[in-house]
Amino acid sequence: MTAARSGLSAAFSWEGLPIPRNADAQTIAVPPARGPGYWVGAPSAIAHRGEHYLAYRSRRPIDDGRGGDVIVARVAPDGGLTELCRIDKGSMDAGSLERPALLVDGEGHWSLYLSCATTGTRHWRVELLQAASPTDFTTEGRRVVMPGDAHMAMKDPVIVLDDRGWRGWICCHPLDDPDATDRMWTEFATSDDGIAWRLHGPALRPSPGRWDGRGARVTAIIERGDAAVAFYDGRASAAENWEERTGVASGRPDHLEVVGNAPVAEASGAYRALRYACVVEDGDRTAVYYEIGCDDGSHELRREWFARCD
Repeated sequence: MTAARSGLSAAFSWEGLPIPRNADAQTIAVPPARGPGYWVGAPSAIAHRGEHYLAYRSRRPIDDGRGGDVIVARVAPDGGLTELCRIDKGSMDAGSLERPALLVDGEGHWSLYLSCATTGTRHWRVELLQAASPTDFTTEGRRVVMPGDAHMAMKDPVIVLDDRGWRGWICCHPLDDPDATDRMWTEFATSDDGIAWRLHGPALRPSPGRWDGRGARVTAIIERGDAAVAFYDGRASAAENWEERTGVASGRPDHLEVVGNAPVAEASGAYRALRYACVVEDGDRTAVYYEIGCDDGSHELRREWFARCD
């Protein structure tokens, strides 16, 4: 399929996209127990000095703690993890923790963005921890950098820092209806320092009446010049909350259009979730980390390798 026929930007080809198939995937982490609500995943991974570093969350059922910990780890070539630090929700004064974002700048300064549920509410905020190394993250000096407000929750950021500066894709949830706060879209944001962020409007909206009509959350960005392709999580209804599947959108980084009429990746069993896909371009190869549903209702964290997308 050509880029034009697929709806993708001419800078990309459909065949070259690292779309998860779960055929040759490595299991990177498993939940503490089996069954619905026991999940590990929501990964944020980077390549740094020849190694992969990963931040992800561990979650239990809602009546047993929700998202309790975010773990930062180094990933061995065989997929084994060495835990470097762990942040628990109590230290963040949070009711739950969801997808983090992990970065390191050119001077070796590390940043960890944490999605924090404001206790007793449907509100979410994003807080920032900074450290000299991935083993040194603590909650001392933490700061709220994406606060949301009484009308909007903010969480699950995708953050990029390169020679064009700081850019973010932030998942937003409206709070006007307490029974429908699972609705979501993605805002595009920029920053001069990774701390103070400016919102520039929706980068990706849900598509009414389609498989992603209830929400569209960007999880990964692949950029080539001014063109971008994104993986995103979509769901059609509130009943599909936590069981999102992966779609593709294309366009400019600040304005993405959905490609195709169906998810491009999902689990094949009773639980169809394949979500939070995270892309790491590493030399001539690309790794995709993602959270996937298992037949017993638990979610695992897996990784697949692909040729680099050009």
